[in-house]
Amino acid sequence: MSYDPARHNSYPDEAIKKVLKTVKNIALVGFSSNQSRPSFFVTKYLIERGYTLYPINPGLAGQDFFGARVYASLADVPGPIDMVDIFRNSEAAEEITNEALKLFPVPKVIWMQLGVRNDKAAEKAEAQGLTVIMNRCPKIEFGRFSGEIGWSGVNTGLISSKKPVMADKGFQKRGM
Repeated sequence: MSYDPARHNSYPDEAIKKVLKTVKNIALVGFSSNQSRPSFFVTKYLIERGYTLYPINPGLAGQDFFGARVYASLADVPGPIDMVDIFRNSEAAEEITNEALKLFPVPKVIWMQLGVRNDKAAEKAEAQGLTVIMNRCPKIEFGRFSGEIGWSGVNTGLISSKKPVMADKGFQKRGM
């Protein structure tokens, strides 16, 4: 089967839900210690939702954020990675994907953040059997499916009889 870039223009909700429900260990490439950067609060959010995060940033390697150790590269992560979340520009996505494909075991998913799309990287990853999601944010998708995104003023049109539960950290959250 040949690669079809049009498949990455949109994704079925069930495909994204499946990824978010099955991955546990996420390497976030392009982590920033700047609290106003999306990679900072996405890392924090995903850790608070039960994922194990491995922030990747060579300049911050060895430091801890939210109880997660920062690593210089994917190869430095001490355990298996289920998903590589790319918080770098589209051009860097191919090199990061190549690095991910050299890991053992190979991650199940390559996820490129909002604004990041690299069809050559996606084609390589899919040829090796990986799932690829581009131009999406797992924090936004998790929030959309759990109903949390509606709490921040976004009308999702979702009506639920589930009562939100206060978390021990002082804010509400739901699971998927």
